[in-house]
Amino acid sequence: MARKMVYHVLLAFLLLTIISVVSVRYEPNWDSLDSRPLPAWYDAAKIGIFIHWGVFSVPSVESEWFWWDWEGAKTKTVVDFMKANYPPDFTYADFAKNFKAEFFNASEWADIFQASGAQYIVLTSKHHEGFTNWPSRYSFNWNSQDVGPARDLVGELAAAIRNNTDMFFGLYHSLFEWFHPLYLQDKANKWQTQKFVESKTMPELYEIVNRYKPDVIWSDGDWEAPDTYWNSTNFIAWLYNDSPVKDSVVTNDRWGQGIMCKHGGFLTCSDRYNPGKLQKRKWENAMTIDKQSWGYRRNTKLSEFLTTDELVGTLVETVSCGGNMLVNVGPTSDGKIIPVFEERLRELGQWLKVNSEAIYGSHPWTYQNDTVTPNVWYTSLKISMEQMLYAIFLDWPTNKTIHLGVPKTAEWTTVYLVGREDLGPVNFTTLHPQGVVLEVPQIPPQELPCQWAWTFVFQGVLQ
Repeated sequence: MARKMVYHVLLAFLLLTIISVVSVRYEPNWDSLDSRPLPAWYDAAKIGIFIHWGVFSVPSVESEWFWWDWEGAKTKTVVDFMKANYPPDFTYADFAKNFKAEFFNASEWADIFQASGAQYIVLTSKHHEGFTNWPSRYSFNWNSQDVGPARDLVGELAAAIRNNTDMFFGLYHSLFEWFHPLYLQDKANKWQTQKFVESKTMPELYEIVNRYKPDVIWSDGDWEAPDTYWNSTNFIAWLYNDSPVKDSVVTNDRWGQGIMCKHGGFLTCSDRYNPGKLQKRKWENAMTIDKQSWGYRRNTKLSEFLTTDELVGTLVETVSCGGNMLVNVGPTSDGKIIPVFEERLRELGQWLKVNSEAIYGSHPWTYQNDTVTPNVWYTSLKISMEQMLYAIFLDWPTNKTIHLGVPKTAEWTTVYLVGREDLGPVNFTTLHPQGVVLEVPQIPPQELPCQWAWTFVFQGVLQ
């Protein structure tokens, strides 16, 4: 029932967005592009899945920056790893033949992502290594059709997501490539030439938009060159005005040196951005379950994965402060999502089945967290003209009463424990000028509505 409500809300928001933007044309400058309303499905969705997958998944050591660490930065641990395990004439391109994706089942991935409660996904179409996960016309012999899987990985997942789920489909794309000779030539020319942009970056972006019609374009690899070099504003103006996804697409803020955290559809500001307070613009916390890497690592330790408790806590804090959470998993080179990633995602979904009303479609409240009791975060949602306030406790209260410093209640206010409404209203004492003391329901641990983070809903609060 909760998911049906979410889909109706998203559909209504999308229709309103289409009506509002259909007659507007945007100019290729940031003032005009930033004036475009963010398609409302994105704010309502709250949760997405990020997928970092490529040739770097074959060595699967250190991180997805393996090639750069080996032959760019010459990081000692990576250089020593290659010397100890591969012959002297081995090249990074030699890894590609072992990027086979032989166990990749797009429908299986779609099932895991749907079970997580995520409302959109963002797949790496191309990382900084330049290998494209689709048969690009602009990446000869360095794409998933010509070498390695011999499959259109982007196309298969796009089809599975759209055919088997209600999620939105998005694509990550790196503007630059570490070792591409045309990029290095433009760099040497101090960005006065655009041979790489004209023959590689922009053709690829137009190609993936026209072919796969993604609802998210998540740009990266922008920081060395100005947005004028990348021709970013012209591409985004086309995306908003004339592309096949012009009414639904959202973009991030990584479109050139100095642009991040200032311009774009939503702001990312940095990796794992989680400011802990309300921001003026819509933002996204792109973060990882593996604390140290976006790509799969064979040598990861269990302690280096976020626990489900930490994952839920990050989601609650992010949404309370007006952000979306884009939670990353790194599949293996053979196309599997390892059990620890799957477990975290499915457990996140279990939590969301109970607490969905406090997350999907919600809005930041007057206060983001409580002023008296720590680890209590607030969200709000208007349902049938009634304002709902959700107090999400990251820790179950150990005492029989709990003091909240900011809700202002009235004689008609009622409070329930979400997921255990069968217990009836929670008793509370109103404090003046504001605040309440809740009588904590005395429930055995096995009868709590969920295992992590518990939500109390206030109906009829004054603020």
